Amino acid sequence: MSILTTTEIQEEIEKGRIIIEPFTNVQIGPASVDLTLSNAFRVFVRLPMHIKAIDDINYKCATKGIWIPDEEYITIHPGDTILGMTREKITLPEDICGWLEGRSKFARIGLLVHISASFMQSGISNHQVLEMSNFGPIPIDMYPGTSVCQFIFQRTKGRAIYTGQFRLQTPEIFCKD
Repeated sequence: MSILTTTEIQEEIEKGRIIIEPFTNVQIGPASVDLTLSNAFRVFVRLPMHIKAIDDINYKCATKGIWIPDEEYITIHPGDTILGMTREKITLPEDICGWLEGRSKFARIGLLVHISASFMQSGISNHQVLEMSNFGPIPIDMYPGTSVCQFIFQRTKGRAIYTGQFRLQTPEIFCKD
C-alpha cells in the first residue's frame, strides 16, 4: 500500500480511474488533491432529548439542512460543530482508497475540518461530508468554494467496493430534511 503523489494522481485521473467532478489541475498538490466546500450544510439544533448512539442512528434527527449562496457564509462559533460537504464528487476504483484531511492553514486558527471518519473506502462515488468544529477562541466564517480540505489517495492490496448507506450522497440530498 502506498500514497499516490502528483504524477500518479494525474495518471489515474487521465486514465479515468479516479474521477473528481468538478476538477482542475490546480487542485493537485505533492501528494493530495484540495477539495472545496459546497453550499450544503447541516447545523445542529438544540433538541430536548438525548441521541442514542446506536447502529441505525440518523444524524438528520439532530440537524437541520441549509443552503448557503456562494457569496454568503456560515459561522462556526467556538465549541460548535457543523456538517458541510465537498463541492467535488469523488469516484475511486476498486484498488484505491483515501483519507480526507484538513489543511494546516485552517487548523492554525482552530478549525478542525474533519474530526472523525476520515477514511474513504475503495469504490466510493460521492461527495464527502465534513465534520467541522471550531476549537479556537473566535467565530470562523466559512464560505462555499473555499479549499478547506485535501484528499490523500492510497493503493490497496486487494480490491473492494463501498456499498454503505452514504454511497449516493450529494449536496442536494445532504441538506434536505
